Amino acid sequence: MSAGALTPEQVRRVVAIAMDLAREGDTERLGEFIDHGLPVDVADPAGNTLLMLAAYHGHAGTVRDLLARGADPDARNARDQAPIAGALFKGADEVVAVLRHAGADLDAGTPSARAAAVMFGRQHLLSD
Repeated sequence: MSAGALTPEQVRRVVAIAMDLAREGDTERLGEFIDHGLPVDVADPAGNTLLMLAAYHGHAGTVRDLLARGADPDARNARDQAPIAGALFKGADEVVAVLRHAGADLDAGTPSARAAAVMFGRQHLLSD
């Protein structure tokens, strides 16, 4: 996004709308925002990226699309949480598989994906 084209308040609103689209798994509309210049790794005030929110809410298609657009699979939020650990917490098995395929670091974040898998009885999702 061109910083000179929007006011800080307008940028805040655009980011908030995009975050909602990620939560909802609205891949097509979210893609339009990115196509028009929204950085794929933009984060909300809590440090959550679009990928984090899509992963946490179980939207594998949106996660795939964001990864294809260059999203960082290991970007952690302000609480040091990684997208794959959030997906494990929520039981989003397909999202976990997509993130693993993208090379997500299973040891990144607090708790790590490995620790989250143990906590929630989902170790099978991390085994080859």
